[in-house]
Amino acid sequence: MHIAEGFLPPLHAVAWGVASAPFVAHGVRSLSREVKANPESTLLLGASGAFTFVLSALKIPSVTGSCSHPTGTGLGAILFRPPVMAVLGTITLLFQALLLAHGGLTTLGANVFSMAIAGPWAGYAVYRLLKRFDAPLMVSVFLGAFFADLVTYCVTSVQLALAFPDPGSGVAGALVKFGGIFAVTQLPLAVSEGLLTVLVMRLLLQSSKADLARLGVARPASRTGEQQGAAA
Repeated sequence: MHIAEGFLPPLHAVAWGVASAPFVAHGVRSLSREVKANPESTLLLGASGAFTFVLSALKIPSVTGSCSHPTGTGLGAILFRPPVMAVLGTITLLFQALLLAHGGLTTLGANVFSMAIAGPWAGYAVYRLLKRFDAPLMVSVFLGAFFADLVTYCVTSVQLALAFPDPGSGVAGALVKFGGIFAVTQLPLAVSEGLLTVLVMRLLLQSSKADLARLGVARPASRTGEQQGAAA
C-alpha cells in the first residue's frame, strides 16, 4: 500500500509526516531501551525487520499511485510491541524508497503512518485482546497479522480518499472506490500473511522459545518439564 513518490498534495504529505513523527520518536526510545536491556534481542529484531522488508517489497499493481502487498508488520508488533515496529517499519520504508523506488520520500510520512503505526497497533490490539480471553497462541498470531495488514490498507484508502475526493460523492465516495479496488487483492494477501506469520512463529517456538518466553509471547518452560528434560 505504499503511496508513490509525489502522488500526495504537499500539504497532505507534510501533515502525515507530522502525525507520524511522535510515534517514530517514541519508538526510537523503546528500541534503544530494548537493545540496552536485552542485547540478545538483536537477532530477533533484525529478523523482524527483514521479514517486513521482504514481504512489503512483494508489490502487486492496484490503485493508481499505490499498490497491494503484504506488510509483515504483525510479527514485529507481537514480538516487540508497536513502538519498536514504528522504527523498523520506517527504516524498511526509507530503504525501499531509496533502493527500490517503492513508495517515496515525499510520501514517507503517510506510508509510515499506515504501515508502521496504524497497522501494527491494530494487529497488536487484536492479538492482546485474544490472549486476554485465552485464545490459542496461533489463532491470536494469525488474526494479529491479518488485521495489521488489513488496517494498513484501510488507512491508505482513507489517505487517498482525503487527497482525491470524488467530484460527486466526496471523500466517502472516494473511500468506497479506493477501498473496493484494494480489497480484491488485499483480502487474500492478508489471509496469506496471517498464515505465513503463524508458520514463522512456529519456527521461532522451536528455535528461540526462551526468547519468546522472555518477550511474553510463549509460556516459559515449567520447572518440572526442565527437570524431566535434564533427567532424560
